[in-house]
Amino acid sequence: MRSGAVSDVTARVACGARFDSPLNRAFAPAVFARIAALAAVTALVSSAPAFAQTAKPAQTAQSAQSAQAGAATPLSASAATSAAASDAQSSEDSGYGARQKELDRRTDENNYRYGVAEHDCYSKFFVNHCINVSRDKMRDERAQIRKEQLALDEEQRIEHARKRDEQEALNAAQDAAAAPQRAATDARNEQSYQDKQRQNAIDEAQRNAEAPQRAANAQAYQAKQQQHVIDQAQRGATPSQTAANQAAYDAKQADFQRKLAEAHAQGAQKAQERVEKQQSFESKQTTAAQHKADVEARQKQAAEKAKQKQEDDLKQQQQLEEQQKLQQQQQKK
Repeated sequence: MRSGAVSDVTARVACGARFDSPLNRAFAPAVFARIAALAAVTALVSSAPAFAQTAKPAQTAQSAQSAQAGAATPLSASAATSAAASDAQSSEDSGYGARQKELDRRTDENNYRYGVAEHDCYSKFFVNHCINVSRDKMRDERAQIRKEQLALDEEQRIEHARKRDEQEALNAAQDAAAAPQRAATDARNEQSYQDKQRQNAIDEAQRNAEAPQRAANAQAYQAKQQQHVIDQAQRGATPSQTAANQAAYDAKQADFQRKLAEAHAQGAQKAQERVEKQQSFESKQTTAAQHKADVEARQKQAAEKAKQKQEDDLKQQQQLEEQQKLQQQQQKK
């Protein structure tokens, strides 16, 4: 409707019916510029409801899918409460958004009406009086819109404050409910810490008590080593024989280490072979599964082709029967 009005005004101006006087010719460029601006604002305002109507079915379908998914999935009590609170909040936000869009629409419409009225005033005799009257109407409507805007802002502020207070109260209640559990956990942690401290003190005292015994054991070991040297000297063991014994011992140890390394290497090789066998088995299983799927697919295609061929043969048979019936009817005629 607004687009039609702007088009009508533009057509009247374009025809030159209202620009015969020198005064109107002087104002013609400004009027054309204002008409262009009004046309742009009108196109923007008129496209907003269409976009909202276009987006509404998608939003409705999305809400329906969300509701269906919620019905299919069982929710706990807390999750259901959170979902209900979220739905209520989104409903309130959508209500505020709708009211804000209405105020914006009225503002644009008020500006549009004033622009059209101001343009029409240039075709009248008392131009300034007409413009002043139109401006007063526009300002009155703007004041009413401003009043409603302030009321809407105040409602949103109160609602936000209420939600904030409710969330703070909920958090405080949750903290109070979790306080006994936290206290019990802290008590357990403190008890565990004290137990560990006492155990450390006991271990330290035990080590201090065993220190003389460890010192005595060390002294006894040194005495045994000295006695062993004395015994070897008494048995007449020469340094060269001692070196030979040490060399034989070292050779045995080297042979043991070599065998141990070979056993480790064989174990690693066998482990690698087991991994390779497992991978080969899995690969064969995958290939067999793929072959089975391919065979089933080919069987399905063959069955579909056979079914299609049977249907085609049936259709041809029916067509032949119909042709025979037609020929028989024509022969009877």
